[in-house]
Amino acid sequence: MRAIIAPDRSFEEEQVVVTDAQVRKLMDELSRHGKKELAAIRSGIDPKTARQYRREGKLPSEKRRPRTWQTREDPFTEIWDEVASRLSEAPELEAKALFEHLCEQHPDRFEEGQLRTFQRRVRQWRALHGPDREVFFGQEHRPGEAMQTDFTHITELQITLAGEAAPPMLCHCVLPYSNWAWATLCHSESLLALRRGVQEALFRLGRRPKVHQTDNSTAATHNLGSGKRAFNDEYMALMRHLGLEPRTIAIGQKHQNGDVEAIHGSLKRRLEQHLLLRGSREFASVEALEVWLADVFDRANRGRQKRLSEEMTVMRPMDVSRLPEFVEDRVQVSRSSTIRVRRNVYSVPSRLIGEQVRVRVYEDRLEVLFAGKPQLVVERLRGRHGHRIDYRHIIRSLVRKPGAFARYRYREDLFPSLSFRRAYDALTDAFASDRRADLEYLRVLLLAASGLESDVETALVALLDRGEVPSSDVVRTMVAPSEPQVPDMPVPQPDLSGYDDLLGATVREGVR
Repeated sequence: MRAIIAPDRSFEEEQVVVTDAQVRKLMDELSRHGKKELAAIRSGIDPKTARQYRREGKLPSEKRRPRTWQTREDPFTEIWDEVASRLSEAPELEAKALFEHLCEQHPDRFEEGQLRTFQRRVRQWRALHGPDREVFFGQEHRPGEAMQTDFTHITELQITLAGEAAPPMLCHCVLPYSNWAWATLCHSESLLALRRGVQEALFRLGRRPKVHQTDNSTAATHNLGSGKRAFNDEYMALMRHLGLEPRTIAIGQKHQNGDVEAIHGSLKRRLEQHLLLRGSREFASVEALEVWLADVFDRANRGRQKRLSEEMTVMRPMDVSRLPEFVEDRVQVSRSSTIRVRRNVYSVPSRLIGEQVRVRVYEDRLEVLFAGKPQLVVERLRGRHGHRIDYRHIIRSLVRKPGAFARYRYREDLFPSLSFRRAYDALTDAFASDRRADLEYLRVLLLAASGLESDVETALVALLDRGEVPSSDVVRTMVAPSEPQVPDMPVPQPDLSGYDDLLGATVREGVR
């Protein structure tokens, strides 16, 4: 058995170091067979010491007096007044930064290995002499009082839609009293995503709380300067419509929205487990993913029904209409057959040039309407200064003006796939004139725009694989539908004698 004797201590202070685990082992052995000597041996404790612990019924950690001695000289004693002065003047000063400063001021006195010792001294000084620290006040949630909302990323789940990455975020809503939760897919922390997420949760629940609490995201607030934020007009309009009292958290105080924040981790673990059980992270469509997501939440919420029922009794019914999940803009179609929406450029059919169109901006898409009739649905671009050009909207004008193709600012958008790019490169190699090559490619693209894009691409691949020039005439021949063959069917002449007999019989009946 090993004894550790602390230096500079009296004989009465000397004691054998016994761990809590050893004492627990001792008590376990005694409860099994009651043999004191055997229990002491098996737990590695001296029998006399074992008797003491049996008698007192305390663990070593509960008996051990705090250490009041030190085994080595404090290297910071001589300069501590300076350290304390700096900490008093600047309480927010970090120990590491102050230590690095001391090392620069006294290069021969301190070394990196003393950083932890210095940090402990600073922490101790702050506990004794530092300013008051912020106190965390645990809150009790009242049934049906509030719903908390926050956004969380789910890219680590690696979910795909038909081979493409799924929307990267969830708008996550939680009732903190019962932990009832719901979430919707979204692409960003936008007001539209927040509007859809909150409404989906409330209408799914069928009741509404008194308060809606969110963090200081740009979806709900805007910057006033000097570190202050205020609610957006659009967010306030949503709150008024739903009859909810808006509440936000202090800037940088995410713990104030802690219930939904804390649940993010458990939510992602739950989703991961369900994906593993499913055996695939691939979904056919966003609709299929949303159905699966709803099932996951329905299963989780089943275990929360008891406390949820308490909330349902005090929450108000959803006796309001649902706000549309879009905002509407009016924009002018430019001479280049494009519209600019939220700092991004989209092409539209050229017949709309010069007209004003209505654009419904959803979180994930745009709908273009003219004269009240839908004209176009296109996936919404993320970020700013992007563009999405559909060659079908402008190809006929380009065929008439092939010279514009060479320097067209959105030229790269006019290659629907790599096969079309390869075909264009082959045409530029085959023709001495770039203008001729451009015209041939535009004519090929015109064929594709007529509804034959897949057939045209198949023809291009076949020609390129054979090393042939993919000219428009050859491609047209390959994709043109074959003329139907009309069979030569002889038409027999009818026998009219039967009509004569019938007519005669009718006359004879009339005579009678």
